[in-house]
Amino acid sequence: MFEPRRRPPGGFGDATAGYMCGMALLGWIVIGLIAGFLARLIVPGRDPMGLLATLALGLIGSIVGGLLAKALFHDPSVGWFGSTVGAVIVLLVWNALVRNRRRGVAGYGRRMMS
Repeated sequence: MFEPRRRPPGGFGDATAGYMCGMALLGWIVIGLIAGFLARLIVPGRDPMGLLATLALGLIGSIVGGLLAKALFHDPSVGWFGSTVGAVIVLLVWNALVRNRRRGVAGYGRRMMS
């Protein structure tokens, strides 16, 4: 007997597999940029970051938000809110780590001038 060709679960088959993968990558980039930008707006202070650093902040924040959602709610899908919360957490930790280095150099210069 003839059996019909099986399609992979989740979609449209082989013809659009590359397109769907590219769209998923584009979605991650857009979510990362928006979450990183929102985190920089929420956290007070000056953050000298470019576009790529903001993207990295948002992507790492999405991962942190996903891990927190999985640990607290047993649901790994975080969406915009969870990505932004994760990015805020990452930015606060980053500022706490970098602030000590910035103060050390600036404080050294002020001590030398006095």
